[in-house]
Amino acid sequence: MGGKQDQNEVYGKPAKYDPFFRGPIKNRSCTDIICCVLFFLFVLGYIAVGLVAWVYGDPQQVLYPRNSTGAYCGIGENKDKPYLLYFNIFSCVLTTDIITITQNGLACPTPQQVLQSLRQELCPSFLLPSTPALGRCFPWSNSTVPKLPGISNTSIAQGISGLLDSLNARDISVKVFEDFAQSWYWILIALGVALVLSLLFILLLRLVAGPLVFVLIIGVLGVLAYGIYHSWEEYRVLRDKGASISQLGFTTNLSAYSSVQETWLAALIVLAVLEGILLLMLIFLRQRIRIAIALLEEASRAVGQMMSTMFYPLFTFVLLLVCIAYWGMTALYLATSGQPQYVFWAPNVSLSGCEHVPMNTSCNPMDQPVNSSCPGLMCVFQGYLSTGLVQRSLFNLQIYGVLGLFWTINWVLALGQCVLAGAFASFYWAFHKPQDIPTFPLSSAFMRTLRYHTGSLAFGALILTLVQIARVILEYIDNKLRGTQNPMARCIMCCFKCCLWCLEKFIKFLNRNAYIMIAIYGKNFCVSAKNAFMLLMRNIVRVVVLDKVTDLLLFFGKLLVVGGVGALSFFFFTGRIQGLGKDIESPQLNYYWLPMMTSILGAYVIANGFFSVFGMCVDTLFLCFLEDLERNDGSVDRPYYMSKALLKILGKKNEVPPGDKRKK
Repeated sequence: MGGKQDQNEVYGKPAKYDPFFRGPIKNRSCTDIICCVLFFLFVLGYIAVGLVAWVYGDPQQVLYPRNSTGAYCGIGENKDKPYLLYFNIFSCVLTTDIITITQNGLACPTPQQVLQSLRQELCPSFLLPSTPALGRCFPWSNSTVPKLPGISNTSIAQGISGLLDSLNARDISVKVFEDFAQSWYWILIALGVALVLSLLFILLLRLVAGPLVFVLIIGVLGVLAYGIYHSWEEYRVLRDKGASISQLGFTTNLSAYSSVQETWLAALIVLAVLEGILLLMLIFLRQRIRIAIALLEEASRAVGQMMSTMFYPLFTFVLLLVCIAYWGMTALYLATSGQPQYVFWAPNVSLSGCEHVPMNTSCNPMDQPVNSSCPGLMCVFQGYLSTGLVQRSLFNLQIYGVLGLFWTINWVLALGQCVLAGAFASFYWAFHKPQDIPTFPLSSAFMRTLRYHTGSLAFGALILTLVQIARVILEYIDNKLRGTQNPMARCIMCCFKCCLWCLEKFIKFLNRNAYIMIAIYGKNFCVSAKNAFMLLMRNIVRVVVLDKVTDLLLFFGKLLVVGGVGALSFFFFTGRIQGLGKDIESPQLNYYWLPMMTSILGAYVIANGFFSVFGMCVDTLFLCFLEDLERNDGSVDRPYYMSKALLKILGKKNEVPPGDKRKK
């Protein structure tokens, strides 16, 4: 008794009965107003950054090639001249340190205007057959190249071949486009199959959740048992041979450890421990497993009653696309802000007449020739000026954009979680289902969340954003210092990364449950997070069991949907399904794996969207179930709202008022 009191004191007192509580509270006020104002001001600043980028940026700089004077190829006056010609392509091939692919595009210091080069008597001494790549003309890798003094034909051919291998994706892109053009209809059918399978799996859980969970658990036990048997056989064989780790010693070849007996002995012990833990859980936690199964069945019924919730992830997906597209365009415009800059350049500054030419100084491309005594002197495009307020603040503006990307994405995800939690909570707290369920639970929850709790969602999203930004910075530092680190530094960096990963997972878990409490009671973020955490800690064993059972079931569902669509796509696009008729034939493809992988990826996205809704439903109903146990006792005045299956498992029942023949 004393232990139970101490637990209640540590993790808070159970929720008290409220005679006026009937589900998500309708009379509520705005929460976390300061965070709401801060978020709106930040969004306004984010919009201002986008406007500044739009005014000063020019994405054409990375979309179209430019000639020596800075004129674009393929647009404006040069609309009928889409390709850029390098007159001395070997200066690109043989001086690869000059080639830079940055915000300035592909820079190569060669004359790039035919008429201008003719006037300056800079015509090429030879011509090579060429092919377009990224809007630029490059010689064929098998072209016959002329003999140049001091340069071998092999090095030239290798340089051209390497340049084409890294840049010329035209043929592949055309084939990819052709494959998509011939298979898009079948890809859509595959995605439709994934949608139907996901929906059927969730809706059928009310009938097969119990048997399916036990089959999956038995399957896991079987896999572990086979692993124990296989480890024992390998250990026995290696033990008889006398293969020991002392003979092998330390090696970085991890596959070598599979030939020593200690490896299989360790695997045998670990698998045996896991098998024992799982068996003990089945014996001593079977009641809680039954509760978890009943909640899964109840979640399936809730989804069936509110089918609109299954398609809410489409709205979230659209919002996420808007956030990512806005950030991408803003970053692109910021990266291409600035005026073009031109400098003097010559292929060989050591030649006579070039000693006194101020190389790499500013010039005007329209004033050539400036110094005819220097052979090949040109005024070439170098880059874009970094002067000016916007250019000097470019790094800070990009950082602001990255912060805006993370914060807005996390806010959109938080909005979806809170809205779905409000809808599913209204299902649980409806005493007579479906009569007492609100008419439009999803839209009501959306308007309620957007009106009162934008600040709370922004608060939780900001906390998560700061942790994610810290992880990005740590990954950047680790990548930059990877070549110079010693083993101790790598170990410390790995520990920091692991700690931040665990912190991010915990904050996501806490935020998710905090949004559920916000949707139900309308409190601010901190109070909701505290109440959710205390409630879960008072029922920690049930939390663990439900979480693992749900994870196992949803993993199997995703495997079923993605694996089924992947198998069908493979057999269809490879032409291995025969007898479908003349009207249904496999398309002739260049790369059959392309539509197959597209179908698999799309199936995963669809399944993940559907199952994320179902997972949110399970978590919401679970918190409501725990609150129901603490608030009510089954009396006439305080009846339980849980389903009859849960009441039966717990050995509880609701008292029926005199003269009322209805039963809960």
